[in-house]
Parts: sequence; C-alpha cells; structure tokens
Amino acid sequence: MYDHGLIVGKFWPFHLGHSHLIKTACKQCKRVTVGILAHPDQDIPLEVRQAWISEIHPDVHLVADIDPVPPGVDGTNAWDRHLEIIRGMLDAPVDAVFTSDAYGEGLAERLKADWVQVDPDRSTFPVSGTEIRKAPYENWHFLPSPVRAWYVRRVVVTGAESTGTTTLALSLADTLNCPFVPEYGRTYTLERAPVSDAPWKLEELEHIARTQIEMENDAARKSQNGWLVADTDALTTALWQERYFGERSEGMADILNTQVQPFAYFLSADDIPFIPDRIREGGPERGIMQARFRELLSQDAAPFLEVKGRNVDRVVQAMDFLDALSPDDLPT
Repeated sequence: MYDHGLIVGKFWPFHLGHSHLIKTACKQCKRVTVGILAHPDQDIPLEVRQAWISEIHPDVHLVADIDPVPPGVDGTNAWDRHLEIIRGMLDAPVDAVFTSDAYGEGLAERLKADWVQVDPDRSTFPVSGTEIRKAPYENWHFLPSPVRAWYVRRVVVTGAESTGTTTLALSLADTLNCPFVPEYGRTYTLERAPVSDAPWKLEELEHIARTQIEMENDAARKSQNGWLVADTDALTTALWQERYFGERSEGMADILNTQVQPFAYFLSADDIPFIPDRIREGGPERGIMQARFRELLSQDAAPFLEVKGRNVDRVVQAMDFLDALSPDDLPT
C-alpha cells in the first residue's frame, strides 16, 4: 500500500478509462492526488473538468493548473516546465505515479516514486481523449453522465403563445429518440394564482428560468445518443420577463450565463390558429412576441430556423435543418 499516489492528465475530456485509473490508484494508496493540467487553447474549461472529477471521484485530492507547454512537446526543457507546475500543485511528496501511457515512467523517476502502469494496451477501456474529441457520439458509451451533458446537442423549440411548440418538441424528441424537457413555466403558471389576482414578481421568472436549466441539465445526462429536445428554455423565460417588466433583471442575466448554448433553435411560426386557455395571451400580443422571438434568435450565436405549416411539415423542416448541421449523425 502506497502512502500518496499521483495521477496527472489533461482529462480532455474525462472518460471511463480515466475513472478506471483513479479507482485503481485508490485501491493501492492511502491517499490519491489527481492533477489536471489544461492548456489555454483547449476547448473545455478547466473548471468544467474539475467539476466532473469532483462529482465522480469526491474522495480524491483534486488540484488543477494551466500548463502553457503545448501538448506533444518533448525534451528536457518541456519536462522541467511540466515538473515545476506539478510540484507546485502537490502538498506532500508522492511515492507512486499511476498512468496508462509510458510518460509515467519518466515522471515517476523525476519525482523519485514508483511507476504503476495501468491498462497500458487499453484493453479494459479501449478509448482515448483524442478519439472522443474526434468522434464523441461514436464513443458515447465511454463517457460518464456529467461529461455526456457537456457534449449533448440541445435542440430548443420556442415561440409565442399557442404556436405549437410543445407538439413540435414532442415530435422531435420522438424522432430523435432522445429525452424531452417540458416547459416548466407552464406548469408553474397553472399552479400559481391567476395573474389578475397576483401579478408576476421578478423572482418568479428567475425561479422558472433557473429550474428550466436544471431540468435541461438533468435530462442531458440521461441522453443515450447525444441529443436532447427542450420545449422552451431560460432565454424564452427572459423574454417573458422583458414582456412583463420592460427589461431583464440582473439575476436573470446571471442565470442566462449558466445556460449551455443550444445546438439549434426552432421557432414555431404563428401561422396556426390561436387556441385559448386560461393562461395564454392572444390577440395582437401574440404577433408582437413572435417578432421579438425572431429578433432575439437572429442575434443569438446558435443557429435557428422558423418552421411553418402543419406539425408534420415542421418536423421535416427541422430534421432537414439538423441533418445539415450534423451530417450523417441523425438517429435512423
């Protein structure tokens, strides 16, 4: 039994092979430190990788730092720079270094520790971070659920009142064979007192937006094929807050900063009859809100398409749009 084991890596992204390495070290060490070395040019933020490992392996000592040495650079100078960062992360000497790759031998020698190589031919988990970055959906089964949530293609259907958003979202979720995220705002509105008796409060809209994001993130973890369809999102709620209060609150802006950018938006057109119920707003307001949705989505970084006609036609339009964005990767 070792006193202090060390694992270092990019974890770009974290996968089941990494998890196997950590579990192996934990069985052989009284204490394990996992160090994340992230290069500034890598597309997954350091704090995201930290959150993944903290959730999946809460018992390890997790440390992280930015390593400016470009990946793949070798030589004495590169080793010296790596070691300076690694030693700076450690709070105590280590007596074992655990790796799958051969670089562990040199690292262990420089740290005066034993090298323990785990699954060197990757027969237990035949995958690498490079392979996942190239084809995440082909390697989906190697990703833990928090990592899946990062890669899920989130499709959001939105629009003004009674434009068929829920019908389209359910149809797309069925077609894509993926999780469906319902509109929390509608559930909340139906359960609260009528607006005529109790006008909206800023914090209510913030609660709705926050909960919608939580529901979406939870569903993203459960996707088995890298797709998810949501009936509206937090941005939609922010638009309704503007409608009722004339502007977005600071709290709403903070909430929107936590929302994962959708893979695509579909705006359901207001070319179908309005069907009233006790909470919907029709009349001229419907067209005004639809125009605002169109304006807002045209400014967003995510691609969007306004779908029109019958629901069956809208599904065809939406699937063609997704196929163009993600060729050869739609469920069959």
